[in-house]
Amino acid sequence: MFNVNWSDLFSWTYSGVNNSLIGNGGKECAEFIPTYQKVVETLLFSFIGIFEVSYAWPRLTLPSKLHCARITGSETCKRLLLAVMCLTFGIELGFKLASQQFIWVLNPCHLITMTQIFLLVAPPSRAVTAIFRIQMHCLNGATIAILFPIVNTRLLPFEAQTYFLQHFLLLVVPYYLMRFGGPYIPELLGDFSWVIFTLGLLFLYHWLPLQILAMLSLVNLNNMMCPAVSDPFHSRWYRIAASIHQTALILVHGKLYTVICSFLLPPHCHAQAPDNCSSCAGQKPVAGDSVAVAHKASSVTTNCNGYSKSQ
Repeated sequence: MFNVNWSDLFSWTYSGVNNSLIGNGGKECAEFIPTYQKVVETLLFSFIGIFEVSYAWPRLTLPSKLHCARITGSETCKRLLLAVMCLTFGIELGFKLASQQFIWVLNPCHLITMTQIFLLVAPPSRAVTAIFRIQMHCLNGATIAILFPIVNTRLLPFEAQTYFLQHFLLLVVPYYLMRFGGPYIPELLGDFSWVIFTLGLLFLYHWLPLQILAMLSLVNLNNMMCPAVSDPFHSRWYRIAASIHQTALILVHGKLYTVICSFLLPPHCHAQAPDNCSSCAGQKPVAGDSVAVAHKASSVTTNCNGYSKSQ
């Protein structure tokens, strides 16, 4: 049997990271927080993450049937948005491969970009609704990236512009999907089970696989080793501060985003369909059902597959 040097095998994913840039990584960044503090913080927030997932899981609800889609845009526009999303993300991946910094693709915003590409191509299903609701509460990262950009490490031509375009698209795609309706329906504003579930997943992802890979590669993945240059809580306690203010932000951001989108959506898309409502043809819609409003406003005929056709 031959011996495999895993460090050399995957070095192409992080060997191009410039550790001389502040907040990028390196030994000094990895030693920013004492080891004992890292262990305590990891155990604490991993436990919180497990508790949140366990608490929210039995309380999660999904529509018993797919709600009939409100086609207020065309499939051509959807394909165009998909093409722009894929092109932008493809350019971003090209930058990462060319500079041998592909490991950055593990950052949450890149994962959400891949999730939204999936949502743009996946056929309607309850699983799509679940994934849509989870990503709705991960958009705070895009907002922070735009308001507090970290572009000191982006040195290639148009790399910074691609950064802003990618994060802008992250905030555009969910709104556009909400115009379609169907499986792209957020939970009711008073339902916080999906927010808590997403919080638990984010805690577990950051404190376990992301932190471990960051320490092994000495790359500061999503600032799990040392604070960013723009972090206002720059101290050895920055991760605790981030966990607190990001929890508060996530609890509010997804709901606020939904409210803002409801004002921007066409009138027949404003209301939300409850998860216990089925609105296929031949069934009486529940009072307040957004699909019932859509029937009156846009005159569509629907079938039980969740699709709609214009009359």
